[in-house]
Amino acid sequence: MHPILHDIRLVAFDLDGTLVDSVPDLAAAADAALAELGLAPQGEARVRDWVGNGSLMLMARALEGARGEVPDEALLARAHAGFLDHYGRAPSARTRLYPGVREALAALDARGLPLALVTNKPSAFIAPLLEAFDLDGHFALCLGGDSLAAKKPDPAPLLHVAAHFDVAPSACLMVGDSRHDIEAGRAAGFRTLAVPYGYNHGEPVALSRPDGTVESLAELV
Repeated sequence: MHPILHDIRLVAFDLDGTLVDSVPDLAAAADAALAELGLAPQGEARVRDWVGNGSLMLMARALEGARGEVPDEALLARAHAGFLDHYGRAPSARTRLYPGVREALAALDARGLPLALVTNKPSAFIAPLLEAFDLDGHFALCLGGDSLAAKKPDPAPLLHVAAHFDVAPSACLMVGDSRHDIEAGRAAGFRTLAVPYGYNHGEPVALSRPDGTVESLAELV
């Protein structure tokens, strides 16, 4: 068992960039939505740096990248609706599970630790993704970016998770790939663990000073 799990009674995971590499599908949906508006595709490399604040912000960044200016609300609403439509048709077609994820979740389950999923992805897409990779049985609670009034980096989702399981925040661990995960975890009083392979707006997640870092989630167990 990794030392960071000492005295931990609950583990919360981010999804995109932590458990799965979903950028290929996110980029395909974003580019399809842009194409419907007569705008140039932005591609996987740029989308990889834009992921993490929810789908609305993703499309705001994509529109700004394609047009060179901040979009108005009406255009953003059209683009976002198009993204949701395209992404909903095939949310896992190109997405891949990161190495070590399946082993880590199974081992944590075997230890009897309750697991939660806390993502800024719209909640409608969580179940299809988890089911596609046969991970849906691992999580006792899943929260999307639209499940509560606030999302990461606000600590509210993590505090909700701790209260739901009646576990003190100090006995909870937040595992993620971005500064938003680390900021949310720290603000909620969780211990924090980062993986360096995900999406963090082009910056090393170590700059956010997590309590620990692992190259693969398999290192947890």
